Amino acid sequence: MRLRYAFRLDPSPGQRSALARAFGCARVVYNDAVEAREQARAAGQPFPTAAVLSRTLLTEAKKTRERHWLGKVSAVVLQQALRDAEAAYRDFSASLKGERRGPKLGAPRFKSRKDVRQAIRFTANARWSLAPTGRLSLPKIGEVRVRWSRSLPAVPSSVTVVKDAAGRYFASFVVDTDPAADAARMPDTGRSVGIDLGLTHFAVLSDGTKIDSPRFLRRAEKKLKKAQRELSRKQKGSKNREKARRKVARAHARVADARHEFHHQLSTWLIRENQAVAVEDLAVRSLARTRLAKSVHDAGWSQFVHMLAYKAARYGRTFVKVGRFEPTSQVCSTCGHRDGPKPLAVQEWACTACGAAHDRDHNAAINVKQAAGLAVTACGAPIRPDPGPAQRGEAGSRGIRTGTRAA
Repeated sequence: MRLRYAFRLDPSPGQRSALARAFGCARVVYNDAVEAREQARAAGQPFPTAAVLSRTLLTEAKKTRERHWLGKVSAVVLQQALRDAEAAYRDFSASLKGERRGPKLGAPRFKSRKDVRQAIRFTANARWSLAPTGRLSLPKIGEVRVRWSRSLPAVPSSVTVVKDAAGRYFASFVVDTDPAADAARMPDTGRSVGIDLGLTHFAVLSDGTKIDSPRFLRRAEKKLKKAQRELSRKQKGSKNREKARRKVARAHARVADARHEFHHQLSTWLIRENQAVAVEDLAVRSLARTRLAKSVHDAGWSQFVHMLAYKAARYGRTFVKVGRFEPTSQVCSTCGHRDGPKPLAVQEWACTACGAAHDRDHNAAINVKQAAGLAVTACGAPIRPDPGPAQRGEAGSRGIRTGTRAA
């Protein structure tokens, strides 16, 4: 499996200037490629190929007075900028034809030097290397100090240097992991678990474990509010406003990093302890348009589920997504009787058929596990078959399910 490993960089003042020059040159080449293609489209001509763009925008442009400074950075960085422009148009075309999943993409736009995120990419042709001292050696930039938090599992094939909105520098390495080493790291456990995601508790497991929601954004709101207020009072275009903007960006980065670390630790623990993991496919985009939007974004369910999916694939685990219209909060996990929808205020209820008392989230987690076919009887058969999607006329419509799962 191909993964990315990111590490913090500490470039010197001279290296920061060299990186800023590389960021600027890559941005100019990208914008030139977009302009060349837009001119061809306006003239009714076919788009220039990558080879033509490379010759005109790089080889010939370096000989001119207007673009001679392109020769001061690595040629691989400029070539990768052209590849990025080509990929942007390819994705845009696939989106127009309906061949690309996800929301519709707009046409590629020009990049601005005021963009808060800048990135350049070095492939193997750039002859970058990891020095014996542990520093990252980049062409025409030098040996940059790296804050190694762990060792790389294999030799990386490329590295991307990123500067984020908070002014921090990162090196993102692309690494192909070893399946044999991954299998030895996490042996089979024979256990399975169903997960019910929510806001009162971030996750409730089918074994009864409840994991509290850290609410990183909610806890940092006071500090964020103060920093944003200071930013609004600064004069636009001034240096003090730029300092205030970075202060706000650093505050948001701390919240995002804490949430990211929490998701990583929890997902790794779940994958390590269980051979099979089931989770409900929540309509996060729809929930993000409700009055619970801030809490939904603060929880970060989509990022957490994505981590579960790729870690399960990496370590040979089974990962199942249960349909979002599965009535997990309405069905008794003991007898299978459907009691109907319940308001969010009802956290405990008793089944009208068998009288079993249920905790709302724990019962939903058990139903998620059963719906995924992970719960089996002594003879090895599933407790109940996988149901089909709920009909539109049934109780538990889209609106009711969205509100129920948010609890």
